[in-house]
Amino acid sequence: YSCDKIEDELEMTTMCHRPEGLEQLEAQTNFTKRELQVLYRGFKNECPSGVVNEETFKQIYAQFFPHGDATMYAHYLFNAFDTAQNGSVKFEDFVIALSILLRGTVHEKLRWTFNLYDINKDGYINKEEMMDIVKAIYDMMGKYTYPVLKEDAPRQHVEVFFQKMDKNKDGVVTLDEFIESCQEVRTKL
Repeated sequence: YSCDKIEDELEMTTMCHRPEGLEQLEAQTNFTKRELQVLYRGFKNECPSGVVNEETFKQIYAQFFPHGDATMYAHYLFNAFDTAQNGSVKFEDFVIALSILLRGTVHEKLRWTFNLYDINKDGYINKEEMMDIVKAIYDMMGKYTYPVLKEDAPRQHVEVFFQKMDKNKDGVVTLDEFIESCQEVRTKL
């Protein structure tokens, strides 16, 4: 029993939220125990209570996009991380999503991305949802993107994406259509 271990346990018991055992998270993710410890220290540094609310998440995320407005994209991203839909992201939620995004299979990454775009969580992506996300991405990248984009560029992108993805032309994109379309693009690259 090392001093570090005792100190870590003391720190964890004083927290508002204590994460599941690292062994369990190691089994659920593609991270090693050591990587999880490093991620946990970073998470705890930014969010001492052990959970992050949407406002804090937006503030942290905004630092990465100083030339744009990341508010709306961070909102959608937060909702995708907040799997319990309870207004807070625990370390477990964060690390499971990060594991998928960094080390997941193509299928897992596409399923996660579909969930991000499916704002109302009805199992479909409609044009409005896609438009909201694409517009949020444009806002986040800022007015100084090169080349300078026309005002209707997001709408044009959505029209093109939707034409390719909505295979049966029913006005919505299903998970299967989304995955199929993205994999078609991937094989062409």
